[in-house]
Amino acid sequence: MHMRTGQKSFNFILPTEVEYGKGAVRKLPEELVLRGVDSVLVITDKGIRSQEFTYNIIDSIAVEDIRVVVYDGVEANPKDSNVEDAAKQAREFTVDAIVAIGGGSPIDCAKAVSVVATHEGSVRSFSDSSNIFGEVVPLYTIPTTAGTGSEVTFSSVITDTQDRVKFTIKSPKIAPRVAYIDPLLTHSMPAGLTAATGLDALTHAIEAFTAKAANPLSDAAALYAIEMINANLVTAVVEPSNAEARDGMMTGSLLAGIAFSHSDVAGVHCIAEALGGKYDAPHGVCNAIVLPVMMEYNLDFALERYARIAQAMGLEFEEPAGGARMAVKRVEELTREVSLPEFRSLGVQTEDLQELAENSARNGSNTDNPRLMSTDDYLKVLQRLMG
Repeated sequence: MHMRTGQKSFNFILPTEVEYGKGAVRKLPEELVLRGVDSVLVITDKGIRSQEFTYNIIDSIAVEDIRVVVYDGVEANPKDSNVEDAAKQAREFTVDAIVAIGGGSPIDCAKAVSVVATHEGSVRSFSDSSNIFGEVVPLYTIPTTAGTGSEVTFSSVITDTQDRVKFTIKSPKIAPRVAYIDPLLTHSMPAGLTAATGLDALTHAIEAFTAKAANPLSDAAALYAIEMINANLVTAVVEPSNAEARDGMMTGSLLAGIAFSHSDVAGVHCIAEALGGKYDAPHGVCNAIVLPVMMEYNLDFALERYARIAQAMGLEFEEPAGGARMAVKRVEELTREVSLPEFRSLGVQTEDLQELAENSARNGSNTDNPRLMSTDDYLKVLQRLMG
């Protein structure tokens, strides 16, 4: 099948070292000692804080005579107030490294903390990356979900609690130094979270592959991510201790993270972030619900790319239009197979649709959607979602 070639110029930077595999996190204390770290801030949430592996990680650092301070107040859709609180702790204890353990929320929060702890200014002021001029606190990430890919990206999405919108801090400076990725840590995830974070990763891969900013390297990572997630998602949801499926999902999520941070996300994320900012709705669930509807809306503007996605999903077809439709259908199928909640469950009010559409159109990733999207276009998609 004919593919868009990489004739345009692009750059590709992956500042994060990846340590992947069973027991990968055992290498963390050694790295901290090597870097001369004396004091560490562990950033996580209450649920992950109570897991046995978190106690083990903290103990393994403390054994090296490194002081460990814990901030476990991260909420879903991390808030500017979470960042401020954790940054205050980082400054108080003069920490020289941050370790983030958890899903996208603790990791995104930690990236923002790495800046706020060393720079003057409000969290939101760093959405202008030119304000990040100095050194940041070195960050090490340990993902416990196969979803956001945040452990290797250099963007952080934070909720402004006053305006109830999300903003993004994006700079290679906030990229984690090392990501310790162990699929075993995802075995503790309940089915609903496995489903939502897995479809979040699929959204990253599909949007990265179809975004206008796509390049050959992001394409390669995105296509393989789609293949891995499509093959393993349902098994990971219904057989939580299936090591092969968990491994496939973790690899897929990592590749999807690499893909979208070197391309972009698009319309699905624009809506998901508007919903998350307004209703504090779970990001992965928002993406998963919006994905098939947005794909259908984009269909005629990304036929060849969607057909290539269908190919990565192992589907057979005669011509691109048929393949593109099959890709949309397969995504719909996946959301059903993993029992995703309904759009209505997010608490969306009809009178909010206009505001949600405006915030979606204002999102920085809107311009990379394969179809040019106005506020009216977003309104149409939201109305379809409302049914």
